[in-house]
Formats: sequence, C-alpha cells, structure tokens
Amino acid sequence: MLEEIIYGFGLALIISFLTGLLLIPMLYRMKFGQYIRDDGPKRHFQKAGTPTMGGVLFLAGAVVGTLVFAPKTGQVFLVLVTTLAYGMIGFVDDYIKVVLRRSLGLRAREKLAGQLGVAIIVSLAAVFFLGRGTELVIPFSGYRFDINPVWYILFTSLIVIPGTVNAVNFTDGLDGLAAGSVSISMLAFILAAIMTGLHGVAVFGASLVGGCLGFLRYNTHPARVFMGDTGSMALGGALASMAVITRMELFIPLIGFLYVAEILSVMIQVLSFKTTGKRVFLMSPLHHHFELKGWREQKVVRVFWLAALISAAIGLLGMHNIG
Repeated sequence: MLEEIIYGFGLALIISFLTGLLLIPMLYRMKFGQYIRDDGPKRHFQKAGTPTMGGVLFLAGAVVGTLVFAPKTGQVFLVLVTTLAYGMIGFVDDYIKVVLRRSLGLRAREKLAGQLGVAIIVSLAAVFFLGRGTELVIPFSGYRFDINPVWYILFTSLIVIPGTVNAVNFTDGLDGLAAGSVSISMLAFILAAIMTGLHGVAVFGASLVGGCLGFLRYNTHPARVFMGDTGSMALGGALASMAVITRMELFIPLIGFLYVAEILSVMIQVLSFKTTGKRVFLMSPLHHHFELKGWREQKVVRVFWLAALISAAIGLLGMHNIG
C-alpha cells in the first residue's frame, strides 16, 4: 500500500503542475483577477488582477491520483466527495466575485447554508452508512468514549466540519500559506489513516499533498495564481472529513492549531471592536497582523509553516492507540 501512496502523490503532483501550465494563461486571458481588500496591507495592491480559482489545479491532481491508485471504498468516496463539495461552494463564491463582479460573493447565509448542508450529510453518512460510529478519542490518553448519535451529528456538523472549513479559508491570504500549511497538517492525517487501516484514505491524503505541492510551484511568492475559495474551502473540507473518518475530531485543535489561531483572531477582533470600539490586532486574520508589524510576507509564511509543522508533530505525539 505504500507504493499506492507514493504513486498517488507523484501523479497528483504532475497533474497539478501540468494543469497549471494550461490553466493559468487561460485565467489571465479571461481576466479572472483577484479582488484586493481596500483595508488590507498596502503592498497587496500590486497583487490585484492575479488570477484566482487556482484551487482547481490541486483538486485535479487529487482526484486523478485518488481514482487511479486508491481502492474504491465508501470512506474514500466520502473524503473525496466532501472535498469536491466544499470546493464547489467555494467555486460558486469565486465565480460571483470575479465573473459577476459582486465583490462579496455568496451572501453569508447562502454560504453557511451550503456548508452546514454538506456537513450534515457527511456526518450522517459516516455514522450510519460507513460504520464510523460515534466514538471519540482523547489525544495522548488513547481513551475512547461514545456519545449519543444526535450529539455527535450536532458536534461534527455544526462545529468540527464548518469550523475547520472556515478556519482554513481565513488562513488563505498570503502566497503559499494555505497550500503549504495544509500539506504539512495532512501528513498527520495520512499517518492516522494508515494506523486505522484506511489505506485508501491515506492515498487520497497523499494525492492532495502532491497536488498542493504542484500548485505551490505557481503560488509561492510572487504568486502567479491564487487558490481562491475554490481551493481553501476544499482543503478545509478535506482536513475535516479526514478527521471524521479517522475518529480524530478532537485532534484538530492540536494538528490544526494554526487554523484555530487564525479564526480566533478574527472572532476576537470583531468582538473587541463591537464591544469596546478597539482592535486587539492591527488587522485580522492573524497573518495580516504580522505583516503590518513589518514582517515580510515570505517571513510570515515561513514562520506559519513552522507553526503548522510543530502543531502537526504535537498531534502525532497524541496519537496513542488510535487504531
């Protein structure tokens, strides 16, 4: 099975890279340029017009790598379809922004309804059709406990899945940040899939990492293409569904500490401003705060990648007896 994991990774990397050669010039010709926030760091204004929707690159690689080398199981189907479903929500959001020229994209209630709808379907499918059950594992202890199915569905569909999707979405804001950090985090979930006997899911994870690395060829500073919500929401869906199917929902705050910090910075900023009129951070999400502190974009990305690596390592240490 190690061969399939390696082959899936390699094929996805090649597919993503080759897709970029064809798609990026097309996006430039179609003027599918990124909208830049007026209140963002001034240095970002030079990025205006850079094509978005580039998440299609690594999704193409992930799909091909998975379909060619992963066994066709219900678990593989679940993580793949979940990733594509959230990618489709993001694609619609991007399309409205860059093609229909409505800068806010989908309305908040529309986006939330789509996210919750997919999350509920994923949770129900995992529990009642794929035998995932409602067991949760406490990190570092190996202790397992069952909760009521209703509470489990509410926990995963209202907190775990949409929370992860939106946290990764907020993390996407600097060249290479989201693709690189999610690739690092995904390594922990690939190991969890191997430890739990879900080898096809591990092939999916490796294919997604390969696709992201091929995408990084065009997305590292200075980026020639952005992943857009098409990519960031898909990556969040991939991490969340991997956590659900491997019973690692409670590991997300460890492995994905970076994404938790990013979304918390937004929540804290909004709450503080609405209650006191003052801002805690120079700008949220957190990566923009460090930019406005004077850090170069490349430094922020490298430090955040390191944070993702450390948190993934801590999560791996907590994987005692998860199989």
